Amino acid sequence: MATLRLGALVGLVVLLWAFPGAGRALHPQETELLKSLGLRARPSPRSPAPVPPWLWEMFQKRSEASRKPRNPCWVEEFQVPGNIIRVFPDQGHLIHREEPQSCLCLQKRLYFNFSALEEGELLTLAQLEIQFSHNQYHSSSSGHPFELSLYRASQMALQGMSAHTYSRQLLVEQSFIHLHKSFVFNLTEVAKEWQTPSRNLGLFLEISLPTSPDSLCSKLDSLLSTSLLVVSLTPGQCKSARKRRSTYYVPVTASNICRPRRLYISFSEVGWGNWIIAPLGYMANYCLGDCPFPLTEELNGTNHAILQTIVHSLDPEGTPQPCCVPIRLSPISILYYDNNDNVVLRHYEDMVVDECGCR
Repeated sequence: MATLRLGALVGLVVLLWAFPGAGRALHPQETELLKSLGLRARPSPRSPAPVPPWLWEMFQKRSEASRKPRNPCWVEEFQVPGNIIRVFPDQGHLIHREEPQSCLCLQKRLYFNFSALEEGELLTLAQLEIQFSHNQYHSSSSGHPFELSLYRASQMALQGMSAHTYSRQLLVEQSFIHLHKSFVFNLTEVAKEWQTPSRNLGLFLEISLPTSPDSLCSKLDSLLSTSLLVVSLTPGQCKSARKRRSTYYVPVTASNICRPRRLYISFSEVGWGNWIIAPLGYMANYCLGDCPFPLTEELNGTNHAILQTIVHSLDPEGTPQPCCVPIRLSPISILYYDNNDNVVLRHYEDMVVDECGCR
């Protein structure tokens, strides 16, 4: 699958360079490539959320040219296994009460669409962030703390039933005075059940003020934002940690001997610039050249390739030369919007050709 990814990207670039109008005719190849990248189709962000600053920092850390060897399937920042980090925006809605309750300031259903998760993904962390506007320092004028309650929905309400008749389970309670901070709750075990669509009934959030509500109660919905960070693991795409050289330079040469050649892939040129956030492109490289007899050590030939070159030298018409192929590749990380407008940071193995050899 790794060869397919790089080969398909190279094919897309070559076709677009040779035939600038060919982009619309690339559906079968592009669809197969996107599928290998975990996408159903080419994303077309409609209302994408901004990239959280902490996710930018994680991407930049992974994109540094000189870095120590690391486990590609371990997220150091959260100390959990994983090679995919997604930020799901809340798609829930405010619950309007028919009869106002004096102490209840806000009641909201939280819902996160898990359809982007692929079959076989192992969810290792789900972290809910409830954030209030950081550019303001609000506090309860009464001096009494707000009470935050988070419930797990276990049964959808029938039409005409009030919110309080929902079947629900209390997950967490939190008291606070000031609205200048965010709260983070670990919901990993709850979110694992949401991978089964019929069990993803969301959450209920309630914020109340035990005494008479002050003016802030009516403003809470405009100050509040919620999102869910999910880390997951696709074991089949993980390989053991390998040291990537801090600076790898593919020389420009006119030689026909098998070696890496420079190839920069621009995501905007293959029509992906509107959904890939970063990088704008990367040096993918490719392998090209002959594997002549006798194979020298620099051509990284296998025993089979050495014997094949000997036979080719005796019977050029009946036996082809060995092929010049990648023998060492390195990964990249990509920050992008998926088919549901979620922000995703994902590690992809075998995307950059570092060395070539005769096989």
